[in-house]
Amino acid sequence: MTTTTFTDETRERARAIIARYPADRSRSALLPLLHLVQAEEGYVSPAGVAFCAEVLGLNKAQVGAVATFYTMYKRKPTGDFLVSVCTNTMCNVLGGQEVYDTLAEHLGVGHDETTADGTITLEHAECLAACDYGPVMTVNYDFFDGVDASTAVGVVDELRAGGRPMPTRGARLCTLKEMAVQLAGFADEREGAVADGEPGEPTLRGLRLAQQHGVSVPGFDPNTPIRSKAEADKAAAEAKAKAEAAKPAPVEASAAPVKGGDGASAPTGADGVAGPAKPADATGPAKPADTTGSTTPDVKAPDDTSPQVRTAETRQPDAGTAVPDAPGTKVPTDDTGTAPAAGDARSAEAAGVAANAPAGDGKPAGDEAGAQERNLTEAKAGTDADGGGPADANETGAQK
Repeated sequence: MTTTTFTDETRERARAIIARYPADRSRSALLPLLHLVQAEEGYVSPAGVAFCAEVLGLNKAQVGAVATFYTMYKRKPTGDFLVSVCTNTMCNVLGGQEVYDTLAEHLGVGHDETTADGTITLEHAECLAACDYGPVMTVNYDFFDGVDASTAVGVVDELRAGGRPMPTRGARLCTLKEMAVQLAGFADEREGAVADGEPGEPTLRGLRLAQQHGVSVPGFDPNTPIRSKAEADKAAAEAKAKAEAAKPAPVEASAAPVKGGDGASAPTGADGVAGPAKPADATGPAKPADTTGSTTPDVKAPDDTSPQVRTAETRQPDAGTAVPDAPGTKVPTDDTGTAPAAGDARSAEAAGVAANAPAGDGKPAGDEAGAQERNLTEAKAGTDADGGGPADANETGAQK
């Protein structure tokens, strides 16, 4: 059993990582913490999983589920240099598989295996997101573009000899443990570590084409500062207030009598309330059916329960609680056209439950003891109606 005790520096860095996140979101620090423990041991060991669980207040199963999901977290000791060769479609067409096969034979290892001197771990990668530079391989996630079998062998031989070949793009190489520190969110402190590296030609080609044809993001200012949350909230509130102010004021109903087309007052009810308005003509405002396809008025929800409960209540055949005028709802009736009395649905449900008692003793529903005993008795008899033996009984289905 692994009993690694992590250094004080690692524990201090763990506290710094956790402090980056809100107190109630500390588990978001799990990904960089896994990189941190990998930076000390070279892989995520059981002790590393226990360490992350301890500092975040999680259980080891939760940490292990994340550590086994991402391929960047290694679950067994890994070499100083992780050499990944892309063997996906584009790189494969361009010779990626040949590069991988040559390295495997030259190093004497297969996928996810480490050389005897502990220097190099080889793996084939499904995609390294650099199709325009293929075939590509990475060493500790730094790119070597346009490689072939010969150049790939030259890179690994230089690594095994103690050298640090310069990647095609990016900073100078570091070990996997040093890279894990950077992935945990800490700067590379080596002298001139990020001073090297050049942009790739396909990337520059795209930039040159954009400049040649005047392609740019409209209104983009690279010096625009990123707003804080408070500033963003303030801007959103101001925009909302402006939108509310731009809305037209609601039209209040007039107390004056409604005039008909001939100037006379529209007919009113007994209490003086204006009667129904005449239908609008073809040039008037659209009727509800014109816009929604239905003339059914909106119906207020029966109560404040969940939508699922409301739907069930409006569809159940209980006249005491059903909502007969709800859109798309129809209270069932019997042959005489009468709705069922209140409580009928509940009574029917109770009767159905009583008639279907749950199975007991762990036997599936529908298993009857009588049928089982009858089958056993027939099997013990050893013969069927034709005088056959037990095998015959099996074949004819008498024994179940």
